[in-house]
Amino acid sequence: MEQSVENKLLKADKAFIEWKNVSFADRQKLIKKAAELLKNNSEKFGKIITREMNKPISQSISEVEKCALMMNYYAAAENVLRPEKIDSEYSISEIHYVPKGVILGIMPWNFPFWQVLRFAVPAILSGNTVVLKHASICFGSGNTIEEIFLEAGFPEGVFQNLEVGHKDVKEILEHPVIKGVSLTGSEKAGAEVASIAGQKIKKSLLELGGSDAFIVLNDADLDEAAKVGALARLQNCGQTCVAAKRFIIQRDIEFDFLPKFIEEYKKYVPEDPMNKETKLSGMARADLADDLEKQYQKALDHGAEAIIPLERISDTEFNPGLISIKEGNPILQEELFGPLGIVMIAKDDDEALEMANNIPFGLSNSVWTQNRERQQFFINGLESGTVNINRMTSSDPRFPFGGTKSSGYGTELSLLALKEFVTAKTILGK
Repeated sequence: MEQSVENKLLKADKAFIEWKNVSFADRQKLIKKAAELLKNNSEKFGKIITREMNKPISQSISEVEKCALMMNYYAAAENVLRPEKIDSEYSISEIHYVPKGVILGIMPWNFPFWQVLRFAVPAILSGNTVVLKHASICFGSGNTIEEIFLEAGFPEGVFQNLEVGHKDVKEILEHPVIKGVSLTGSEKAGAEVASIAGQKIKKSLLELGGSDAFIVLNDADLDEAAKVGALARLQNCGQTCVAAKRFIIQRDIEFDFLPKFIEEYKKYVPEDPMNKETKLSGMARADLADDLEKQYQKALDHGAEAIIPLERISDTEFNPGLISIKEGNPILQEELFGPLGIVMIAKDDDEALEMANNIPFGLSNSVWTQNRERQQFFINGLESGTVNINRMTSSDPRFPFGGTKSSGYGTELSLLALKEFVTAKTILGK
């Protein structure tokens, strides 16, 4: 391990000794200051995001503003970590929540600020310190976030960015200073990191891929579902774990809904990411575009039919594609991370539910119906961390975010996230 990385880990450990004794309220004051810095410089920081991974600038600015919103939520949050007194026969019976120490964050490029801060803020508010291994194309974002924490007044070492590659993760995670790890990324990366953490008996939190269903039933508002569905698939060029990826449409509205959906879908064409009117730009890297093309061809080779052909127009840009697929196509077992959507036709609610669940992933799903009983049927039956009714998936600081099955485990956001990297310590006495 490079000495500079070793020094940062030791610095984080030293900072933890003091930071864990800072009051919850004082930590919140610093988080509020950092939120103000983000909000007041959202365009400046948004340009960093767009330059690094091609996101349309309006979406980059919104990402920064959402980070500020989330941080303000935690800056005003109830202290759920205060000692809890438990009624018992003992004179002293309490639960104390003790921070674990230095937590490693392994974060992706698709939301370079949001993914980092969504993990780091509750971990730090809980009394931990954080070291970040960001995606290699987002070192600028990682360094900027570290600067924001320092400018807000956080002690040195509470948050640090490590400019390291994937090959360095194992050695860092195995370092005795690291007490836990949070990863947002692919199923493969999650399995590797969880394996290392498990061998070293370290807590892990995994937020992995998804292939979310967007289910449109015959009593839905079809115009609204079509408009929201296109956005849900193509926001951030489709490079979103909770993007709508499989559009499961009830058979008797297929020919009513699809033309509306196609019309909305075709409104998304690649344009200059620095233009605030742009809704779609290129993918983050050319190799990712290569991967999407291969998946598209694989789907076609196994019987998929192109509704709108996926058309590559540059190294990273596509005119978005839409394909019709039947059960059994192997592409359904994969995540499509880019501007390519899947359409499936279900005869009724039972078949729609079966299709939605018949994948390895379980992150989030969206159901469009006006009927309360049908809504409840899908709420009860869908195997996912979130179910949305008549809306697209979007994370909200107030509500827990996480998946099931191959989409990972653990909770981000909400007050529940404050207890992810703490030890519940029982205190009993006579």
